[in-house]
Amino acid sequence: MRIRDLAVETASALDANRGRSLLTILGIVIGITAVISMTALIGGIKQSLIGELGLNQARMVNIYAFVERDITLDDLERLKELMPEYETLVGTGSAGGTAKSEEKSFEATVTGTLPEYFRVMGIKFIEGSSFTDEDQERGNLVAVLDQGAVRKLYGSNDKNVTGRTILLNEVSYQVVGVVESEAGMGDFGTVYLPFSTCAARVSGSWSVGNIIGLATEEADLGTIADTTMAKLTEYFQVPEDTAEDTFFIYTMQSMIDEVNAMMGSFQLIMTAVASVSLLVGGIGIMNMMLTNVTERIREIGLRKALGARRSDITMQFLLEAICLCLAGGIIGIALGYVCAYALAGVAGSSLSTGMGFGGSEIKPVIDMSSVLMATGICVLIGVVFGYYPASRAAKLDPVESLHYQ
Repeated sequence: MRIRDLAVETASALDANRGRSLLTILGIVIGITAVISMTALIGGIKQSLIGELGLNQARMVNIYAFVERDITLDDLERLKELMPEYETLVGTGSAGGTAKSEEKSFEATVTGTLPEYFRVMGIKFIEGSSFTDEDQERGNLVAVLDQGAVRKLYGSNDKNVTGRTILLNEVSYQVVGVVESEAGMGDFGTVYLPFSTCAARVSGSWSVGNIIGLATEEADLGTIADTTMAKLTEYFQVPEDTAEDTFFIYTMQSMIDEVNAMMGSFQLIMTAVASVSLLVGGIGIMNMMLTNVTERIREIGLRKALGARRSDITMQFLLEAICLCLAGGIIGIALGYVCAYALAGVAGSSLSTGMGFGGSEIKPVIDMSSVLMATGICVLIGVVFGYYPASRAAKLDPVESLHYQ
């Protein structure tokens, strides 16, 4: 039988049972919709988390050192010389304070740091610029606000506040810039000061609480954590058997791997749930095809009497099953796109309110690999669940079939 004739016969057979065909493929539609929407949504969430957390700064390394003495900025300078694999090292100190504008006040998180901090962290400036090395050296009374702080002080994120004056613990500071809120800090509000200013005016401590390094482009990110651990152990003269309890080093690459692993596990679970629906849909396809074989026994007998081979009969029924599955797949892919965007809006709102990510927007990540995977699944289901009915039809005896009532 020629391919064209086979296609015409298949289309005619499916068109004769439109209602039953549509009901039969519901399981396939639901399963493919779940696969496409969940794959796209998980990809969008992962991309949003990576963007919000700053994990796209793959060269960034967080270093926490719990040694018996205070770590100072002088220590950072010596560590830079000891660790050439880092482009720069910056330290931070944290405190709290009451920030006031002419309109409002709130209890702010105060972070004292160096001017390079924003570049290392990948924090973008919305207006103005960072404080300078001169501000750090002189302990100038200048501040950078994040969006949360601007909103709490002035009631809106889109106020132009560069050049204005705020009070922090009743001391006046000039605002030199506004940055995006760090991940998880959108509802708190952070005021950034030069490290020296923060130590002298707010925290009273010259100790560095957290060290953030930016690895050079040539650095081996796979081994930089171990290298850093060894050099910190040597510099602070910590016994090797206690080093892992003294220093905690987190690379952005390892955090990206953790996010990927977490989202991969979630996607695996959702795929397993969707597979149940696909299995049910496949059983429905087999049931319909067996019913079709029973209803068309005389037709099969007539075709065989006119010279149709077993392979022709097998191909016809198998193609019908595959076409049914592909039709369900096409509908499922279209619905998956719609559901992905609908779920993304809900997930984005939950991420913003529930996890504290300010202004999170999730955009579903839909790629051709998901579509090809869904198409392949549909063809596979059609072949697996359509082969037995097709084989059964091909084995019917033509004489008995012609006498079937």
